[in-house]
Amino acid sequence: MSEPSIRVLCVDDHRMVLEGLRLIIARNADMEVIGTAVTGDEAVSLFRHYRPDITLMDLQLPVLSGIEAIRDIRREDPAAKIIVLTTYHGDEDIFRAMSAGAATYLLKDMIADELLLTIREVHAGRNPLHEDVKSRLSERATRPSLTAREIQVTELIGQGMRNKEIGAALGISEETVQVHVKNLLAKLGVNDRTGAVKVALQRGIIHIVQ
Repeated sequence: MSEPSIRVLCVDDHRMVLEGLRLIIARNADMEVIGTAVTGDEAVSLFRHYRPDITLMDLQLPVLSGIEAIRDIRREDPAAKIIVLTTYHGDEDIFRAMSAGAATYLLKDMIADELLLTIREVHAGRNPLHEDVKSRLSERATRPSLTAREIQVTELIGQGMRNKEIGAALGISEETVQVHVKNLLAKLGVNDRTGAVKVALQRGIIHIVQ
């Protein structure tokens, strides 16, 4: 029997997910799992050690986020083939992952056969994107982007901070915070702070860390 031609590194912070991926991939003679990681920094270290053909990368990871891990791996090897496999479905999540260097973006509710097909396609040099992913990216392109500071302010609003507290946390005046809040409300198309947090969470602009 010939050796598997596709060597896969699986990265997820849930060990049951990793075990499930290992079982799914093991049923196929043309691929094998050569390593698993539960944190972003471990993913980078194992990539450096194993040089897998394909890396399956979750975005919600401790220590180093999935996005940061993708960037680090791609700096290590610009030709690295990384498939995002996550529950995050916001347009901003997708944009950040693709901008970081992911080959494609998959949601965990997909069927196993679809995952296997995508692994083979990416290994062959293709970058297949589902229509819903393309649609979300197209929609994002029509929307105004929040600045890094506006994202920080939105995150702190989500933590329940008022303008004075946000100003103290960021080292800016309360008046400057008010300007940022006004701008981010307009960009997100909402009328109040609660609406801003809701939309930002839906789009993946911010996340609630458990």
